[in-house]
Amino acid sequence: MFIRSERLFLRPGWPEDWAELHAIADDERLVRNLMRAPWPYGPEDARWFASQPQHRRFPHFFVTLPGAHGTRLIGSVGLTHAEDADEVELGFWIARSQWGRGYATEAVRAVLGLAATIGHRRLVASHFVDNPASGRVLEKAGFIATGEVRARFGAGRRAVAPTLVYATDLAGAGNGDEEEVMRAA
Repeated sequence: MFIRSERLFLRPGWPEDWAELHAIADDERLVRNLMRAPWPYGPEDARWFASQPQHRRFPHFFVTLPGAHGTRLIGSVGLTHAEDADEVELGFWIARSQWGRGYATEAVRAVLGLAATIGHRRLVASHFVDNPASGRVLEKAGFIATGEVRARFGAGRRAVAPTLVYATDLAGAGNGDEEEVMRAA
């Protein structure tokens, strides 16, 4: 699957993306805000992430910025089955050099449209309490703070820390029958 938004191109990761991924994700300030990425973030971590297969119900994308000389990788966004609850969770990150330009919000909005098309009715997302910028991204994309605080392990932090939970109900989501929804799309 591929998604084109106003300024971005979202595409699956390919194994050969690992070096570019490592170059931008080998950043402690970035990784400490992610749930699953370890710190230090090594080449083997980038190789593993770039080679992950796609799942029809839980797609994930590299966020790329098209330009005159091709595209460059600036982040990632995707859907997963939440580890600590029976929910569909959205996760995202953008390279620190690209923060403050609206790319995270644009990528999240693009995936919300796809999530509704493939039949998800509700998504959750969370961020560490000490990372309010991610909360602003979620709010701009239509998520609402639930008021719930969950203690979650952050691999980059190597510790459990409080996270704020957000949710969004997807208008026009399918009836849950993935095959019917995929045919309609």
